[in-house]
Amino acid sequence: MKFLQYVLLAAPLAATLRLDRRGKVVYDGYKVFRVTPGDDIPAFESHLESMEAIDLTHNHGHIDEEHFDVAVPPENLSAFEALNFTSTVLSEDLGADIALEGDLAEYPARELSAAALPDFSWFSAYHAYADHLTFLSDIQSSFSSNSELITAGKSFEGRDIQGIHLWGSGGKGSKPAIIWHGNVHAREWISSKVVEYLTYQLVANYSNDTTIKGFLDNYDFYILPIVNPDGFLYSQTTNRLWRKNRQTRSGTSAVGTDVNRNWPWKWDGEGSSTSPGSGEYRGAAAGDTPENTGIRTLGDQLTNTTGIKLYVDWHSYGQYILTPYGYSCTAAASNQDKQNSLAKSLATAIAKPYGTRFTAGPTCATLYATAGGSNDYVTDINKAEYGWAIELRDTGRNGFTLPADQILPTGIEIWEGIKYLLANF
Repeated sequence: MKFLQYVLLAAPLAATLRLDRRGKVVYDGYKVFRVTPGDDIPAFESHLESMEAIDLTHNHGHIDEEHFDVAVPPENLSAFEALNFTSTVLSEDLGADIALEGDLAEYPARELSAAALPDFSWFSAYHAYADHLTFLSDIQSSFSSNSELITAGKSFEGRDIQGIHLWGSGGKGSKPAIIWHGNVHAREWISSKVVEYLTYQLVANYSNDTTIKGFLDNYDFYILPIVNPDGFLYSQTTNRLWRKNRQTRSGTSAVGTDVNRNWPWKWDGEGSSTSPGSGEYRGAAAGDTPENTGIRTLGDQLTNTTGIKLYVDWHSYGQYILTPYGYSCTAAASNQDKQNSLAKSLATAIAKPYGTRFTAGPTCATLYATAGGSNDYVTDINKAEYGWAIELRDTGRNGFTLPADQILPTGIEIWEGIKYLLANF
């Protein structure tokens, strides 16, 4: 590893991220590697910046061999490959992968009837942030007697964190809560699409499927497809791989905080960063992002009224069902055995349509440490019966830039799993 450190330190620095004439970050020629750096992981992490490689994701758990997925700019490819440590190529050209996602599509035409659902072609493409708000409004209009639009506070730049509340025959706010949210990390576009697909299926089938009706009659659903609207919009207009929110702070030119390292529970442990420039920057104080405050306030309110049955923080990528805890690899929830069993059965159900394999287990032991994470807070503070994070498709070939033709299959397999889960709590 000493040789690795030397080469990384000696590697020539590339220029800052390249922009096209519209001011959008260009990733043409970036190559994505899966690297197993060996025993000295802290040294590897500390010197990635020397090559201006982008740490896309990593696995520090015990299920797979420890690895990093990194995107290396073309200027430093020769130096990186000369290191000659264990790696495989996931993508020959990250810019080409981004292009395969397709252009943002126009919002599909909708029938004039207020009761009509949005056109199903919504799930064939990615869409602009404003269209997601229209989609949510149209879903609510089509189910007006059993739904309402909600907000969970505002973002740093002042946007409402929009959501929808669904309920069944018992009336609103009368049953245990289920909370789903997506796009806490801006670049994980598939997460909001899947949350919207699940919402669509609940609404579309309430009147014609007794099983689905039972889900809504037994639980109140609070669904927030995009809880980081500023970061999501920035990922669409400027930097496709942006992760954090867009919060600025005095004393640093770095922008953004990782909202999912900012929860005020076990905030200062392993699995987050104190550096404002890091993608996993935890913030200056626990819970000091407005997005976290908004999501957290909704959960706290439900804790004090109906209680929370299930909380799922939807992410990509990796195909994991992650139960508590992230802050510790040895701590266990009081119902950990039940959680693990249910999560593994959920993985089996997800595999039925296409054979997609998900790995289930506690966050830290299965994937990596996540101090200040959502599922730990909702488990210990909100006393949710199940507080999970689910990482969607894929396992690295496309990563965050999942092609649009995988939106619908991803939604279908997750809906298959969710139907099992809601019927077998």
